[in-house]
Amino acid sequence: MNTEIDSNKLPPVDIYFWIMIITATTLGETAGDLLSMTMKVGYAWSSVILIALFVIALGVQLVSKSKHRGLFWTVIILTSTAGTTVSDYITRSLELGYTQGSLLLLAILVAVFGLWRIKAKTLSIDSVKTVQVEALYWAAILFSSTLGTSLGDFLSDDTGLNLGFGAGTALLAALLLLIAVLTLFTKMSRVFLFWAAIIVTHPIGACMGDYLTKPTALGFGPLSSTIGLLLLFIMVATAIGYKNKTV
Repeated sequence: MNTEIDSNKLPPVDIYFWIMIITATTLGETAGDLLSMTMKVGYAWSSVILIALFVIALGVQLVSKSKHRGLFWTVIILTSTAGTTVSDYITRSLELGYTQGSLLLLAILVAVFGLWRIKAKTLSIDSVKTVQVEALYWAAILFSSTLGTSLGDFLSDDTGLNLGFGAGTALLAALLLLIAVLTLFTKMSRVFLFWAAIIVTHPIGACMGDYLTKPTALGFGPLSSTIGLLLLFIMVATAIGYKNKTV
C-alpha cells in the first residue's frame, strides 16, 4: 500500500504559524478548563471526550492526501485542549504533582522523538511524507501540549515555582524570543530550535490562558475567554488566509 502523502501538507513555518500556534494553545487552555471545571465534567471524562474528538479529527487529517488549512488547525486546537485536561488529570487527579507529571510527560515525548528518529532518521518536519511519520508528528505535538500545560502550572502555581501567571508568561516569552534570535543569527540546528519553540509555546499558552481566566489575575473566566480567543483565532486565520491569496 502506498503511504506517501503530499510533502506540502503542513503549513509553512513563519511568523504567522507561530501567532496561530500561541493563539491556539491559549484557546486550548481556556477551553479545557471550561469543559473540565466550569461545566464540571471533570478531568477524566473531559480527557476521554477530547481525546476521542482528537482521534477523529486526526484520522481525517491522516487519510487526507493534501493540505487542508482548517483541518490542520482543528487538530492543533484539539491537541491543546486535550493536552490541558490530560495534564490536569495526571498532575491533579492522579496526584503526581507538576514536577513528577512534567518528568513523565517529558519521558513520553522523548520516546516519541526516538521512534520518529528511528523511522525517518531525522526529526525535521520535512520528513513528514508518510502516514506513519505524520502520526508521530502529531503525537509529538500532543505530548508537547500536555507537557506545556504541566510546565506552565509548575512555573505559575504556588505548589511549583510560584512565579504567577503574568511573570510566568513573561519568562517564557523571553525564552521564545531567545530561540528566535538563535534561529535568525546562529547556525544551531533548525530542527532542535523548532521543537524547542514548540515546547515553549505550549506553556506560554497555558500561562496566558490562566492569566485571562483566574480570579487572581484578569478574571474573565473560561467561558468569556474561550469565546474571545475563538473569535480572535478565526480573525487571525482569516487575515492570514486573505494575505496569502493576495501575495
